[in-house]
Amino acid sequence: MVWQAINKPPPSRSPMFLLKGVLVVFILSLILTSSYIYRDTITQKASTIKFTDGEATDYFKYPFNSSDANANPIDWLIHDARARQDAVLQKRSRTLHNAAQRYRERRGRHPPPGFQEWFRHAEETQAIVIEEFFDRIYDDLKPFWAVEAKTIASQANAAEHVIRVRNKKVASEGDTKYEGDTKHEGDIEGRGPWLELWKALVTEVEEYLPDVDMPINYMHEPRVLVPWKLKEKYLAKEEKGRKMPMKNKATSGYKGLTDVGKSYSKEWTSDDRRKYWDLVREACPEGSPSRNVPAATYLSLPPTLPYSWEAPFARQGYVQNFTGSQDPCVQPHLRSLHGTFVEPLNVNTTKDLIPLFGGSKLRVNSDILIPGAMYLSDDEAYTGGSSHGPAWPDKLDRLTWRGIGSGGLTQSDNWMHFHRQRLVEMLNGTTVRGMEANDVRAMTFDMPPLERYNTTRRREKRLGDFLSGFADVGFTHLSCGPSNDRRKECDWLTPHLSVVNATPMAEQFSSKFLPDADGYSFSGRFRAFLLSTSVPLKATVYAEWHDDRLVPWLHFVPLDNTFQDLYGVLDFFTDGDDAAPSQWDVHKVLGKKSKGDDAARWIAEQGRDWAGKVLRREDMRLYVWRLLLEFARLCDEERDTLAYVDDLP
Repeated sequence: MVWQAINKPPPSRSPMFLLKGVLVVFILSLILTSSYIYRDTITQKASTIKFTDGEATDYFKYPFNSSDANANPIDWLIHDARARQDAVLQKRSRTLHNAAQRYRERRGRHPPPGFQEWFRHAEETQAIVIEEFFDRIYDDLKPFWAVEAKTIASQANAAEHVIRVRNKKVASEGDTKYEGDTKHEGDIEGRGPWLELWKALVTEVEEYLPDVDMPINYMHEPRVLVPWKLKEKYLAKEEKGRKMPMKNKATSGYKGLTDVGKSYSKEWTSDDRRKYWDLVREACPEGSPSRNVPAATYLSLPPTLPYSWEAPFARQGYVQNFTGSQDPCVQPHLRSLHGTFVEPLNVNTTKDLIPLFGGSKLRVNSDILIPGAMYLSDDEAYTGGSSHGPAWPDKLDRLTWRGIGSGGLTQSDNWMHFHRQRLVEMLNGTTVRGMEANDVRAMTFDMPPLERYNTTRRREKRLGDFLSGFADVGFTHLSCGPSNDRRKECDWLTPHLSVVNATPMAEQFSSKFLPDADGYSFSGRFRAFLLSTSVPLKATVYAEWHDDRLVPWLHFVPLDNTFQDLYGVLDFFTDGDDAAPSQWDVHKVLGKKSKGDDAARWIAEQGRDWAGKVLRREDMRLYVWRLLLEFARLCDEERDTLAYVDDLP
């Protein structure tokens, strides 16, 4: 009977009936499609999210209610990060035509000549090409479109340190020997052969590059601080002049640098280091919180952290917008809580818009970013060697940090305001235990109020006991005094901070948690931490080339630059409400299973896998290659017509 029914010819239907049927099918398809697309997003309407066995990691098997007001905000941030990464991956360009089209949509210009070879190499090296990954290049170069090409070229040509490409060959110029670069045990701050490391990277693609000069900043600190009013004019002029010529008007041949002169910045500021903040705030937008707040001048008393301040980049006290957390313009308190703004090691800054390439910069700087030279080195001080640490279940349930007392010029009347010193003291169990017992403050920080970060360990005054068994941190050199001698211990500092033995990075990878804080500028160990099997806890005011490729709470754990959220973060990942004191033995491999530990493992493994796909040497090479194509076009007098248009009909 069933077969007979199936084989009968279908009865005739009225047009209205068919229309209704089509409409029902369409609506059902739309519902199913929408359900599939949004099933993993944080904004879905379902009150509870629970992933099935085999999906993602065990962390996502725990019920999560996105609308629960009592839920830990870190849970929300982790789920949100995963959803945002899924959305980004949908934008991957897999063909040359697709890549060029997305370039035009996002940049408002044609790609530069040489784009075809660049994309072919990206395909050959299995690079993940997502146009947003290169936003940093265009943010850096935008204001230069308001400057004459010949001026930019002559400024680049006149630099003290420069990498030159001429006739498909690379050369470098500049004295790379600096006093004070002697490397001591545990010190990964020295400049070393930066110029040669960058030169070697450019040499790998020299056959594809036009003639171009790449002026290098050889100091730790960024050096270009254009006042906001002037930079705003440059950006307005760039936007007004942005155009895409018709295909028949486009040209593909770079003119070259045969008649380029030498003209550099006329004014370099080397004023009082303690007034550096005043240069920074001048580069902030008018009306921003820091714009009219002068540099801190009275630094001899311990600082107070801004616990009552509601950060615009945070969600319930935890960093949500990592870019925002780096911005000094919205955080006037950083003028007395970060060494860069308290008293940097060097100040050699220009307010002129000149091209200068370097490994990091403040969000207000106009330097042009390239991958830090440390990331190109095979020195185990930066890489940790070939091993990236044991598997998560075999790791020590411990936090490890080693470094020197860098971050600026540490002196007797300012050291309490430096970020590295605060990090070390906040993780010192003896210090915290004394604060809990006597209800006093430390030299570099005061304890967060319970209403801000209400954790069990804080309520029961056992945070110090926990840190004594959990945190293994310390300075290998105090690096203090006017001479900044890394081998000299200062009488005024040793009563508060001691020196510990260095721990090779490879050994640090045995710990689950690795804090990372700025030195004189950015930290050169971040890439190695990402590639390890541990969780990086990252705080920084410095932008780097890779920022658009990484998602906080998915690839690393972001920290506020005051570290006021540090205890709350540690409490979440170590299950502070459940962990017993017997579990805090620093030498014991726990191999425990808990929600916080599963979340930490998820971030550690996601960060390692992703860094292995987008932070490779091949990826750094592609980034610099594309940057130099763009910069060469900027320096060309025919730049408005120079374009790749072969993909167009």
